[in-house]
Amino acid sequence: MAPYRIVLCEDDDIVRERLASLINGWADGDLVASCATLAETLAAYQRSEVDLLIVDLNLPDGSGLDAIRALRKTHERAESMVISVLADERSVLEAIGAGASGYLLKDADSLDLIEAVESLMAGHSPISSRIARILVRQLCEQSPDTHKWEPAVNMTSREMDVLWGISKGFTYAEIAQQLHISRQTVPVHIRNIYRKLQVTNRSEAVFEATRQGLMQF
Repeated sequence: MAPYRIVLCEDDDIVRERLASLINGWADGDLVASCATLAETLAAYQRSEVDLLIVDLNLPDGSGLDAIRALRKTHERAESMVISVLADERSVLEAIGAGASGYLLKDADSLDLIEAVESLMAGHSPISSRIARILVRQLCEQSPDTHKWEPAVNMTSREMDVLWGISKGFTYAEIAQQLHISRQTVPVHIRNIYRKLQVTNRSEAVFEATRQGLMQF
C-alpha cells in the first residue's frame, strides 16, 4: 500500500518541525506539504493529491476550519485531524462540524500521534480524553433519555481501575504502580477493555465508557 499523503498545517515553527519529523520517520506517511499558513495549505491542495490534513485551528491568516472545509471540496475522500491547544466546547464542535474526523490536544506524545493517524485512516475517530468528555456532555444534553442508559458491557473492578488510569492519561508503568500490579498485566487488561467496548485506542475507550455510563466526570 502506498504511503498516506499528508499535509501538515501548523504556524508554530518548533511544533511544525517536530510533527514533520514524526511523519517523515513513519514508513506509512508521505509529508507532501508542511505549511505555516492557511494560504500555503490551500495552495498545497492544488499541487498534490491529499489523503490526510493535520491542522491547527489558530492560523495567522485564518482558521484551520477553513482548511478543513476547503479540503472536503477539493479532495472528497481525504480525512482531517485537528491538533490544537484549544479544548473548549465551541472549538471542538465547530471542528467536527466542519469535517474533522479526529481531534488531539497538543499534549499528546509522539507515539499517540502516529497511533491516532493510523486509527483515523483505519476508519476510526481518535480524540483526546478531554475532547471525548465534551462530546459526551453534548450528547447527554441532546438526549432526554440519558438517565435511562445502562452499560452494555460488564467490566471487572480491575478493568475499571485501569480504565480510570487511561482516562487520566497515565502510562502503563504509572497505572501498574498505582494499582500495585505487574507492568506486563496492564496491556492484558487494556486489550480486554478494548474488546468489550469494541474500540481500538485510549480516546475511544474513554468516550465509549462514558457514553455507556460506565464512567462519569
